[in-house]
Amino acid sequence: MAEGGRRRRAFIGSFTAAGGPGLVTADVRPGGGALNLTGRLGTLPDPSYLTLSPDGTMLYAVSETAEGAVAAFRVGRDKPEPAGPPVAVDGSGPTHLSVHAGHVLTANYGSGSVTAVPVRSDGSLAPAPSGVLQHTGSGPHDRRQRGPHAHHVQPDPSGRWAVSVDLGTDSVRVCTLDGGTPALHREIALRPGSGPRHLAFHPDGEHAYVVNELTPTVTVCLWDADAGSLKPLIEVPVLPGAPAGDAYASGIVVSPDGRFVWTATRGEDVLSVLAVQADGLRLIGTVPCGGHWPRALAEHDGFLYAANERSGDVTWFAVDEKTGLPRYDGSVEVAAASCIVFE
Repeated sequence: MAEGGRRRRAFIGSFTAAGGPGLVTADVRPGGGALNLTGRLGTLPDPSYLTLSPDGTMLYAVSETAEGAVAAFRVGRDKPEPAGPPVAVDGSGPTHLSVHAGHVLTANYGSGSVTAVPVRSDGSLAPAPSGVLQHTGSGPHDRRQRGPHAHHVQPDPSGRWAVSVDLGTDSVRVCTLDGGTPALHREIALRPGSGPRHLAFHPDGEHAYVVNELTPTVTVCLWDADAGSLKPLIEVPVLPGAPAGDAYASGIVVSPDGRFVWTATRGEDVLSVLAVQADGLRLIGTVPCGGHWPRALAEHDGFLYAANERSGDVTWFAVDEKTGLPRYDGSVEVAAASCIVFE
């Protein structure tokens, strides 16, 4: 039990199509970062990405299938309980989701779209989406950018806007959600061929960092919440030299104090540490991720966690407060692990 008797838990997503157990629950060791697996719920196919409601009473999960769906679970003392059937998102391959303005938003990679599903007063989901925003465009990469591929969507720190990242069109879209339908406010172009994947805001609410999958870099941006505008400034490599082979950046996390940015790179299988500076970011170094193909990162209570898809485990690292460098501390087996979130 945590301080005050409150149980601290983690929820892990995985790909059932690749042998994963589905949605997995774990307790977090008091005073440390170790995970103890406590249960699984395999009723939802490919729950590859998860998010909690702001009050922590509900857990939402995408079903990253060709049909595409999102599901809600009540978070009680034991394992999460389904709060109604999965809801189709009218898009294929949802890879990310967030809660914004009374809706669950999903980024649908296969169809290149963003879907809004209304959240009922009890936290469950309405039986159909209230709107879908279809992205358009393409990029120079012949295999990966023939069309749009929305990979990430989240509210901005002010809560006024929804921001989506599209790998296929090398762009970030700022949207409104008037009437429950996502509507494009502004599209910001990034470097052609960069393949943006995920975005993380700095605690100051004025900067954002976009991790690029096709060229392992981070684009540093200014964020203007009043105008709903993102301004790219510089692009910083997350590796100290040219990759030895495949290198696809994936997760990105900003430290709670705003001093560091961490990224994961698949293929190279490393975690990178970048120091936040007035003029951008400076790469401090990299450490092995402790597994193979780190798909997602999360920070919790001074520890960094990597969901390693192909090695089938979640690794955790104690973070040096001065340098930001992670030190490997342990792991648990979760086949086809894809993400981890914390209460």
